[in-house]
Order: sequence, then structure tokens, then C-alpha cells
Amino acid sequence: MTESAALDPEDRKIVTLARSARARNGVPEGAAVRDETGRTYVAGTVALDSLRLSALRTAVAMAVASGAESLEAAAVVSGETALRDEDLAAVRDLGGAGTPVFLAGADGEVRVRGEAG
Repeated sequence: MTESAALDPEDRKIVTLARSARARNGVPEGAAVRDETGRTYVAGTVALDSLRLSALRTAVAMAVASGAESLEAAAVVSGETALRDEDLAAVRDLGGAGTPVFLAGADGEVRVRGEAG
């Protein structure tokens, strides 16, 4: 069984949403987070001259701007092999140290399964 197949269906959903955002928008990363009520927020990389945000930090910002008070889980789809400290800090700020964070490749297979802490 692959790491991705072992995911809870709700966690699998945010990985799929993150993968779709990356593909649809042609950006280096796609991300999705799920808040304490089950709502999801999906984002891609922001790369403007005046503003640069990873997909995961953008998704967290969207959740905060929409009134989310906490996060249940986060996922990012990227060519990277490790989660960035800045991304984990954003998830930790809203969801706490124990919030699960998944890093998947473009194929949707989870390569890293960690926590924001």
C-alpha cells in the first residue's frame, strides 16, 4: 500500500485539491488546507514582482481571511523534497504544532507526512 492510499479520505481530498490547483494554474506548487469546520481553501504559488508567497502560505492566508480559527490538515504538491520552515510556521500559527502536513509530488503520491510543529 502506498503512503497516499493509507490517507484518510478527507486528507486524500486536500492532496487532490492541491494537485488540481497546481495543474490548473500551471504554477510550481499547489496547496490546500482544511479548517476546523471542514471547509477547504485551495491556492497556488503567488509570484508577483511585489509579492511572493508559496502555495501553502497563500492557502493559510485565504483561510485566515475567510474567518478560519484553526486548521485540521494541510497539503502541498510540489517538486520539492522537503517542507519549508516558513510553510510549517504558517500552518503552526493557525493550526498548532500537531497539525498534519502532507507533501506530495506531481503524481499525487505523498512523499512526506509530517506535523507543523
